[in-house]
Amino acid sequence: MKRYILSIDQGTTGSTALLLDSKSFAVVDKVNHEFPQIFPKPGQVEHNLNDIFDSIRRCVLDVLKKANVNGEQIECIGITNQRETVCAYDRDGRPLCNAIVWQDRRTAEYCAQNRKSYEKFKDKTGLPLDPYFSGTKMRWILDHCEQAKDALIEGNLLLSNIDAFLLYKLTGGKSFKTEPSNASRTLLMDLDTTEWSDELCEFFDVPKTTLPEINDSFGEFGQTKGLDFLPDGIKISCILGDQQAALFGQAGFKEGELKTTYGTGAFIVLNTGANKIKSSNGLLTTIAFRHKGETKYALEGSSYIAGAAVQWLRDNLKIIKNASEIEALASKADDDGMEHVMFLPFFTGIGSPYWNSDAKAAIIGLSRDTNNTHIARATLEGMALSINDSIQALLADSPTKVNSIKVDGGACQNDLLMQIQANFSNIPIVRPSIIETTAYGVALGALVGIDQLEMGQIEDLWKEDRVFNVEKRSYFTAKQKQWKDYISRVF
Repeated sequence: MKRYILSIDQGTTGSTALLLDSKSFAVVDKVNHEFPQIFPKPGQVEHNLNDIFDSIRRCVLDVLKKANVNGEQIECIGITNQRETVCAYDRDGRPLCNAIVWQDRRTAEYCAQNRKSYEKFKDKTGLPLDPYFSGTKMRWILDHCEQAKDALIEGNLLLSNIDAFLLYKLTGGKSFKTEPSNASRTLLMDLDTTEWSDELCEFFDVPKTTLPEINDSFGEFGQTKGLDFLPDGIKISCILGDQQAALFGQAGFKEGELKTTYGTGAFIVLNTGANKIKSSNGLLTTIAFRHKGETKYALEGSSYIAGAAVQWLRDNLKIIKNASEIEALASKADDDGMEHVMFLPFFTGIGSPYWNSDAKAAIIGLSRDTNNTHIARATLEGMALSINDSIQALLADSPTKVNSIKVDGGACQNDLLMQIQANFSNIPIVRPSIIETTAYGVALGALVGIDQLEMGQIEDLWKEDRVFNVEKRSYFTAKQKQWKDYISRVF
């Protein structure tokens, strides 16, 4: 009987189920389902956890049907997920409130008030005190959600990121675990020990008893139980945060490997191996993965808005009907018409390297002849310029020379965007043949978790699709200076 690996990729706007042939490592099929985004107030973003789990259920059922695969043929499961998003649920797996999404800025005031007293912990977590991270969101839930307060008193409260919630549901409440790539995004984990810190839990007043156990990233987390869409007993053998899974899928398991993922946001990650490097340029020190007790560290840059800017053009301005249309529209704008037009995609503040929660999005430099083609191209340029700020910070921090950047995620299919990125960043951009590296990476990780794949084999599986070399044009030099001048003046 042919065997498959099931990869569950739970993202910000949708969930994906991907099937991988366990022998050839070929992608067999995939299915994605979006779910509703909830915006209670400006700056607040939530997800209904039942919507999320239902999207997982539908994806799995649909991909099995599409590929004509029986659930009994699934050898193991890997889970990857949006990372800093916080879930509160009881020991029966019932959500106590909506999940607070990583993009949510409701804890900005709390962060501003506590930033000075937190500073002594920055080296311990590798993270600034910012609403982006989970600990402040957990604190908010404990302060504002009555059901969570009651559950805590009753000893019935569980707090986690999406990974542990999905694991808990998939195992029928038998396994409440996470791993360091996710736990390192909470502000509650010590980077040196890769365990929950008593000091940090006390600082945020988050009881350790509510948090999942931290395991290696590869190994048996539990087995499926009590589901109506998968049989009991399938091993869940890898969990990785989405950006670390993408790095793994890009064969980035060795020191010096660098990738940029273009999703709802964009995330630039450099594997620094056993070296826990403190950034001098506003980046995050985080965990790539932990395998057999050995921790691999990473530096990361975060741009909160990437593909979400294109969604905004589609859903709010309605100048395109599908996200894929932006490339053709933007291609119609020439350099002359773009001389002063800039799009600043800061809908939810600025991430690295500036960490400004109060920043707002803007389109500037408009004139009477500005039209949709200019807005479309400015959007792509704004994405690339924002990402470039983190790329340059990362190149400055990197202990090893970086000669190119691997890219993945849906937006990397946009050739114009990739060429713009190469031109602004002054470094070749390399796109792989498989761009779904998040789901692909955790599927390979699941095979590592059951000892059916060695990490060294992953390098042989990675294939190049196209390289975007740098085009030297004075336009890009001038636009980059314009961007830097504006950022330094306003933020």
